[in-house]
Amino acid sequence: MSEARLESVTPEAAPAFPPGIAYMNGRFMPMEDAKISVLDWGFLRSDATYDVVHVWKGRFFRLDKHLDRFIRSVEKIRLALPVSREELTRILAECVERSGHEDAYVEMIVTRGVSPTFSRDPRDAVNKLICFAIPFGWILRPEEREDGLHIAISDITRIPPHSVDPTVKNYHWLDLVMGMYEAYERGARTALLKDDEGHVTEGPGFNIFAVKEGKVTTPDRGVLEGITRQTAIDLCGELGFPLSEEPVSADALRMADEVFATSTAGGIMPVTTLDGQPVASGKAGPVTRQLIDLYWKKHDEPGWSVSVEEVLRQAV
Repeated sequence: MSEARLESVTPEAAPAFPPGIAYMNGRFMPMEDAKISVLDWGFLRSDATYDVVHVWKGRFFRLDKHLDRFIRSVEKIRLALPVSREELTRILAECVERSGHEDAYVEMIVTRGVSPTFSRDPRDAVNKLICFAIPFGWILRPEEREDGLHIAISDITRIPPHSVDPTVKNYHWLDLVMGMYEAYERGARTALLKDDEGHVTEGPGFNIFAVKEGKVTTPDRGVLEGITRQTAIDLCGELGFPLSEEPVSADALRMADEVFATSTAGGIMPVTTLDGQPVASGKAGPVTRQLIDLYWKKHDEPGWSVSVEEVLRQAV
């Protein structure tokens, strides 16, 4: 029997990490030093919840709403947040400050952790908090906005909500990842999955909206209640666009006058192609454009955002 060879990894062959700062085990560290055990249930069983808030021009956007959802998710799946909400807020802000990023993608995670005796009982595991700040990441960059998102409606069914609660932000992404591969093979940029009744749900990291004759609709079930989704709903109210949360069929989406997606990673984004066919004119429509403009203006308003510096001052 031949012996397995252990080869050293040269710096050139080592995996690259985005520049940033992480918080684990009570201390801050460079991203490349942030590691979890292979025995952590978050790794072994996707037993974790997380949330992502973004910082734009030094300001957290809708931080309180992200914290509210994160804490609800932690409680729903019987995890324990090992720090107070106030301490978590300070940790997130300090990750950003230490990273030096003006525009940042800031993630908070609680994993089930590891049982000291490797017990199969989840109650024995010690839950772990991980936070980090890295450069802002985009689903659709601003310079790509005119071209818009090209989406394929997948034949893969989204995990049903009675199996995994989609309102708890989770890492059960295998259905979404397989949908992405299907989309790539069909010449699309990303995928949108349906439920077992044929209604569209969500894509990998985004919610979906349709506009028909001035009315905006978005799926009401089987989806993460995204903070940017809620922001779009709020902005529709401010702009006077009628909106309803209801089942949306794939055909209704294809026949819409406008389609847009929402995500922390890019905000409100026009969808210009579905299944290789243009949505209406194949360009962002007037409703979508007004929402995009107002969305980015809100990033400067105190009621919608808070500076990293202010968060740190309040934590002292």
